[in-house]
Amino acid sequence: MNETAAPLISTRGLYRTFTQGDLTVQAVRPLDMDIMQGEFVALQGASGSGKSTLLHILGLLDRPTGGSYQLHGRDVATMTDDELSDYRNKLTGFVFQNFYLIPYSSALDNVLMPGLYSDIPLRTLRQRAAALLHQVGLGDRMDFKPSSLSGGQQQRVALARALLLDPALILADEPTGQLDSATSADILDLFCQINATGKTIVMVTHDEDTAARARRRLFFRDGAIEREHVMS
Repeated sequence: MNETAAPLISTRGLYRTFTQGDLTVQAVRPLDMDIMQGEFVALQGASGSGKSTLLHILGLLDRPTGGSYQLHGRDVATMTDDELSDYRNKLTGFVFQNFYLIPYSSALDNVLMPGLYSDIPLRTLRQRAAALLHQVGLGDRMDFKPSSLSGGQQQRVALARALLLDPALILADEPTGQLDSATSADILDLFCQINATGKTIVMVTHDEDTAARARRRLFFRDGAIEREHVMS
């Protein structure tokens, strides 16, 4: 990793608060953080520690209450809602615990979904979607609907979908949360393979074994990074 390169993700004093009646909850406390292109980072902590809130901000699904966030050199605070949506589609891919596949659509059509909002020709998108399904080991399941796929296979479809538009950043929120240990290991192997191609991965998890697959781990507690561990 080139230490002189600009970070893909950079936050300074970033925080997020929520108001519940007369109570203000500080979900993310002022945070300074840099993540470089090509890193595999786990945000690890118990439920309610602020890690998922931070992931949603990093993925441009939510705005911080204060502080600054730069993604790929662009200050997020200066973007309109349309610009945020466009930047999110081009730069980020999401993988969630619950897969969020369209139940009546085939695996191939589910992978195609993010591309329908792009200007890429449909034929090109179909070719790329098919290639990605082969890459994640589902070349023979393209026409299957989610109900005919196992949990691990559904997550592979979700991962292929996240990669369709070749984003620089993959954001994963508890991607193994609904999978058994053997299937989880297979999915994490795929994440490591994808990271090896140069993709940046930021993964939220509460699970020790899952977090241990990342090269860098940020431990969250009460909305703040309590400590950090980098694999030697």
